[in-house]
Amino acid sequence: MKELLGSPGSRSGLALRIGQFTFAAASIAVMASASAFSTYTAFCFLIASMGLQLLWSFGLACLDVYALRRKRDLQNPILVSLFVVGDWVTAMLSLAAACSSAGVIVLYARDLDFCKRQSPFPCSRIEISISLAFFTWFLIAISSHVMFWILASI
Repeated sequence: MKELLGSPGSRSGLALRIGQFTFAAASIAVMASASAFSTYTAFCFLIASMGLQLLWSFGLACLDVYALRRKRDLQNPILVSLFVVGDWVTAMLSLAAACSSAGVIVLYARDLDFCKRQSPFPCSRIEISISLAFFTWFLIAISSHVMFWILASI
């Protein structure tokens, strides 16, 4: 079988998982550095979703490192099915969290001018965190698409 870019147990798969982990961690760090984010449910949902993505990506990156060192093939149907379900669940949660947070910040920043009136509210940090969450989702979408095609070909 032809190896797809980003398949489990490959260098490109490891790079994809490290990218997901990095962007999720950065999103959490930037959001956590913003004051008063915890009073808004959408931003807390973003933190929880990115935390789940961080754990999922770190676990699969460790599995990729193991497979690369031991030269193991991770493309059996049961394992790939688990990867597909996990990627799709984290992808949907990440997209939902990023979109809901983006909706809230657009309402506050653009429609209500809340960021201009409430000077200590860190709108720019929250916007950066949401952007990083969308980058994370983009990488998850690539990964879940690759996993789906691998599952279909097994």
